[in-house]
Amino acid sequence: MSMNAPDLHSRRSFLGATAATLTSGLCGSLLFPAAAQADAPDLNILGPRQGYSPQVGIFVSMLTWMREGNGVLAATKGLTQPDLDVLFDKNANTIGALMLHLAATETYYQINTFEGKKWGWWPDSVKQKWDPAMNLGEEGRNSIKGHDRDYYVAILQEVREKSLAEFRKRDDAWLMAVDKDWPWGPTNNYCKWFHVTEHEAHHTGQIAMLRKRLPGAKPEST
Repeated sequence: MSMNAPDLHSRRSFLGATAATLTSGLCGSLLFPAAAQADAPDLNILGPRQGYSPQVGIFVSMLTWMREGNGVLAATKGLTQPDLDVLFDKNANTIGALMLHLAATETYYQINTFEGKKWGWWPDSVKQKWDPAMNLGEEGRNSIKGHDRDYYVAILQEVREKSLAEFRKRDDAWLMAVDKDWPWGPTNNYCKWFHVTEHEAHHTGQIAMLRKRLPGAKPEST
């Protein structure tokens, strides 16, 4: 999924796909993250968080719930490096590439919202590092392979820690600030970062579907 030229039509289509993901893609044990609840008993209590302004904290609780509860960590638990590299056809993306895509997307939204850079106006060094994962396609299929789950999880966690550190520096006025020149129309930082959250929901649904199709995948118990 490329985000270099977002438009209103693709956003509407994306939101529709995300709704379908939430109702059908995240099934079975992913809907009830018991292990995550045990590790973080307040995970399912959405609301302000210590160290953040009120509205920023509420959003952070949602962002964290998506990752720690129903997100990519649960969807990829137990997968091996060969599992992450399975490519079902010439137009598909691997699970590993989709994991790195989430990190790339969050990185680009960091640059836009925290550094104030116009979407797509990234330094060449950033493009070289992140564009294959951001744009996926042939370049992503050729270059994102050969890594185990810990590799991708470490990158996701590093990127997320940077986001959380930056959110601690921001207030509610920043969260509500509107970018009038955003490609799909006037959009505030809250909407941009909510997109990061539902973007993970969307691709977690894809990952859950791909996982079911992996060679040797066991049928779900009923």
